[in-house]
Amino acid sequence: MGTKGNITLLNFFVFNATYGPREGEEEKKIMFYHPKSNDIDTQIKQVGLCEAVVKFTETFSDKPCNSIHTQKTRQSFFEPEPEFWMIMTVSIPFSEKTKDHSPYLEYHEEDVQDSVYEAILRQAYRMFQLFNGSFSNILAKSNNDIKALQVRLDHFYTRYLQTLRLSSADILDVFCGIHFMPLDKNTYLRVQCFINLLEATFPAVKYTAFLYNDQLVWSGLEQDDMRIMYKYLTTSLFPTYQEHELQGSSVSPSRVASPAHSAVHYGKYITGPPNIRDESNLGKIPLVYINTVEENEECHLLVYRAHNASVCMLVDVSVPMNFDLCRRLDIFLGPQLTQIASDIGEQYSKRPNNSSDPMCKYIYFNHMNLAQKSTVHSDKKSMQVQIPVETLRLLSDISSDMSRCSEDGETIIKTTGDSWVVGKKSDQREFYVVINQKNTNLIEINDEVKRLCASNFNSIFFLD
Repeated sequence: MGTKGNITLLNFFVFNATYGPREGEEEKKIMFYHPKSNDIDTQIKQVGLCEAVVKFTETFSDKPCNSIHTQKTRQSFFEPEPEFWMIMTVSIPFSEKTKDHSPYLEYHEEDVQDSVYEAILRQAYRMFQLFNGSFSNILAKSNNDIKALQVRLDHFYTRYLQTLRLSSADILDVFCGIHFMPLDKNTYLRVQCFINLLEATFPAVKYTAFLYNDQLVWSGLEQDDMRIMYKYLTTSLFPTYQEHELQGSSVSPSRVASPAHSAVHYGKYITGPPNIRDESNLGKIPLVYINTVEENEECHLLVYRAHNASVCMLVDVSVPMNFDLCRRLDIFLGPQLTQIASDIGEQYSKRPNNSSDPMCKYIYFNHMNLAQKSTVHSDKKSMQVQIPVETLRLLSDISSDMSRCSEDGETIIKTTGDSWVVGKKSDQREFYVVINQKNTNLIEINDEVKRLCASNFNSIFFLD
């Protein structure tokens, strides 16, 4: 067998059919197209074909077209806003084989799962929306200037598409959940009081989120906004910051002197002034768009860290973002966050490690609060998976089957590698277990899953 081809991005484009209704105006429909190396005729042909598929499928179903399967490609469709369509085409992996001394390619269609790549397409829109607002909002603010939307799309997606890791996408992309940090009541109340005092002292800070070790402790954002914000923080902003920290010198404590007190702390801005002593550099402070009582509400995103604790502050865009505000926030945040981070770290180090069992790995997701936990993915940085890729794909297939059924249920499968895979759905919660125990029977596997639920997810599952 030859080398297996990877899943690669063939094209990605956004179009609106209402912008080029007449013959000869087809180019006007294209809002963004990747790769730019494709000539305009190829782009028009691709957009026209997708537009025809959308219109054709509308005559048979009230649900929009989701995907097109061919031998060599998979195309995902998503309509994020009325008349705007986002399309992503990926290649199907293949193996080089020989039959009767003749080489041929065998394509592995099962390696590309619709639910996973449709989720990646939805994330691509939500990430754009987080930093630019909705398509309709951009048009409204620019007096329907389509060029303004095209410029924004080009600026964002030219960079964003380079970060996609299509070959390693899996069920966690479908869930796009949040890892929550369990704390004792007293520590949690301390965090909440700290956030309340922060927002009371600085009215410009409208919304706040508190994370420790890439796990969410507290959030004042709407659930859907926190979901995409969490994705951005844990997969982009924090890893980039940590990489720069490793390349630079070790973090030295800052001394904050004020008329009231002087204290040593380890606080530092991740977005904002790189050096609180250098007033000439305010640093990069992103603008983000969130949907609260007001849609597309614009805020400055200030992120501050001490040890492993991070405070994400969404600051009113009407408030001038200047060095004085950043300095006052540093004086307030630094000592308190340093102390809270140390206390959480001490508590965190005493927690038992339940992910060390090599025989049993699980993934848990709660649709109600987006809580997610996985011992399948051992290394968050590289997203290294501890079970065979074929088994991981099986979890996505079971999840897709369960999503089509409104009732709770359970699925138990024995793989060709003698592993057991159990999928459990109960009260909008999903739980998947991979048990690598040979010479076991169904009853023993069922008992093992019950034991795992009792020790890690007590009072969650009610299925016998």
